[in-house]
Amino acid sequence: MITSADKGNSLVVLPIQQYDAKVQNFIDKNNFLTSMTNSTKSFQNQIRNTINHSPNLIPPSSKWKFINLNPSAPTIKGLIKLHKPDHPIHPVVNW
Repeated sequence: MITSADKGNSLVVLPIQQYDAKVQNFIDKNNFLTSMTNSTKSFQNQIRNTINHSPNLIPPSSKWKFINLNPSAPTIKGLIKLHKPDHPIHPVVNW
C-alpha cells in the first residue's frame, strides 16, 4: 500500500496488512466503538423531517443548503508518523 506520511511531503510503502493492523490498533487503543450498520440514511431522514417541519426557522427556499443529497458514513485514513518509534498513525476522518 502507498500512503502519505504525517510530516514532510513523502510517501510510505508498506504491506496492506500492516497498515490495517496500525489502523485497527489505533481504534482499539482509543476505545472507539464500531457499528456494523450504516445509520446515515436514518439520520438524514430525521434532518429532512426537522427541516420540513420548521418553516419559520429555515425558509423553504433555502432548505436545500442544509440537506446532503448523497450522505455517507465517515471514513478513517491513517497517515504514518515516520518521526515516532514504531511508526503509529495520525488519523484523518473524512466527514
